[in-house]
Amino acid sequence: MIDPVSLAQALIRCPSVTPKDEGALGLLEDALKPLGFSCQRLAFQEPGTERVENLYAQVGNGAPLFCFAGHTDVVPSGEASLWRHDPFGAEIEGGLLYGRGAADMKSAVAAFVAAAARHLAGHAGRGSIALLITGDEEADAVNGTCKVLDWIKQKGIKLDHCIVGEPSSIAVIGDNIKIGRRGSLNVRIAVEGAQGHVAYPAKALNPIPAVAELVTRLSNLKLDDGTELFEPSTLAFTSIDVGNPATNVIPAAARAQFNIRFNDRHTPESLMRLIEKIAADVAADTACTAKLEYSLSGVAFATQPGPFTAIASQAIQSVTGRVPEYSTGGGTSDARFIKDHCPVAELGVVNATMHKTDECVPVADIQTLADIYTALLDAYFANPPK
Repeated sequence: MIDPVSLAQALIRCPSVTPKDEGALGLLEDALKPLGFSCQRLAFQEPGTERVENLYAQVGNGAPLFCFAGHTDVVPSGEASLWRHDPFGAEIEGGLLYGRGAADMKSAVAAFVAAAARHLAGHAGRGSIALLITGDEEADAVNGTCKVLDWIKQKGIKLDHCIVGEPSSIAVIGDNIKIGRRGSLNVRIAVEGAQGHVAYPAKALNPIPAVAELVTRLSNLKLDDGTELFEPSTLAFTSIDVGNPATNVIPAAARAQFNIRFNDRHTPESLMRLIEKIAADVAADTACTAKLEYSLSGVAFATQPGPFTAIASQAIQSVTGRVPEYSTGGGTSDARFIKDHCPVAELGVVNATMHKTDECVPVADIQTLADIYTALLDAYFANPPK
């Protein structure tokens, strides 16, 4: 049997800051091959990006094919002196495992492997298990999961259901299963006026009041009241910039940017039409011009509660005794790519310290998560959901 805590420690000791691997995928291959997994290393590199290593591992050839998905890349640790423990030392103190990736999400990846080993020891031959592990989830996510999924499709491999090991729990492990995510739309606005001397404002066209009006109108928008599976959509400004060091010059341009986290009442296109209407109205009122740029990170999606989510919920109940809530909150994850291939949900450790200094996770939670994943696999293959 594989100890998930020891494997999590070994993974944390690989300083795999995106897009570096630093041996993390090799550790997983060494653990998976003795279990019968066929391991395929897949490297991708879009023009203008860095090369990313990924891993697809599968044991068995029959249906159904259940997939664990996750990532071994981590965000930078920041200033190491601010940590009580070496961010890549994987030290255990007071029942907590410390290190970058402890919560997000090397502990879950280790629990994947441990659960697969336990399940295969008593239930080999019932369908197939896969692990899809990427190395760029924390960056632009262009050379990772989406590319591996394309490769899987080209190979004629069909995933039936997937659990992503993102840290989905809120207060205690297993209190939450993410069955979807809101969409994310980034918008940049450039407002152009005409430069001039502050003593003669009538001879200039100041873009700052126009930007201020846009910020006010957009910030006051009530996009919706939420839906059955989603909380209300939100719009938050992240920057307003004029870049004018002079005190006696009215600038020629001003810029702002904001993000919309939107639920299933909206599409990117409907939001763009709304934003463009408001920008056009402000431009008409102020005589300035407004140019918009959009960057879409993902659309809103949800896996409807049913037999698959019930198996995950019952696995948590059988191990912890608690009934998890279904949610769609939080940021984006690679589940946004997987949802186009099969039903997907996210289940992992508590997310309180993810991306923080002294990121950590209780050692007991890693063992509990491995127990939950094992119970999930056993139940899944005993009565596969349709």
